[in-house]
Amino acid sequence: MTKRLDHPFGPLYDDNSRVLILGSFPSVKSREQNFFYGHPQNRFWKVIAAIFDQPVPQSIEEKKQLILGSGLALWDSIASCEITGSSDSSIRNAQANDIGIILDSCDIERIYCNGRKSHELYRKYIEPRTGREAVCLPSTSPANAQWTLEKLIEAWSAIRS
Repeated sequence: MTKRLDHPFGPLYDDNSRVLILGSFPSVKSREQNFFYGHPQNRFWKVIAAIFDQPVPQSIEEKKQLILGSGLALWDSIASCEITGSSDSSIRNAQANDIGIILDSCDIERIYCNGRKSHELYRKYIEPRTGREAVCLPSTSPANAQWTLEKLIEAWSAIRS
């Protein structure tokens, strides 16, 4: 069943954030947890932990420490949309998030999108306002089964350079 939903939580960043990672819109599990990448099969936390040679975080507090301690910021391209479950392909009538609150608060050097849908929406709605390009990285979603964890870690290592 398709529902119109508003993004349920705010961005994660601080003064030391230099790299912004944008997802599309929180999954059902993320909405339940009120935090990013909450589905246990999503490989985001394993990828970030491997890139920064840290243990995979378990609690939300550990996840926040990993992101902020690594100079990262997290947010999503979409502020509200019509969506069925967690399916990016079902997203319709999207309204973009205002990433200006992050860009105005810290020195973001690079922007990356977690998957094609986030990148597509970034290019359509956000890039024209910011004038800043974003790099599309392969989705860490379990739906992106053709990408192994090892291949994801290799591709996502770009966020460190």
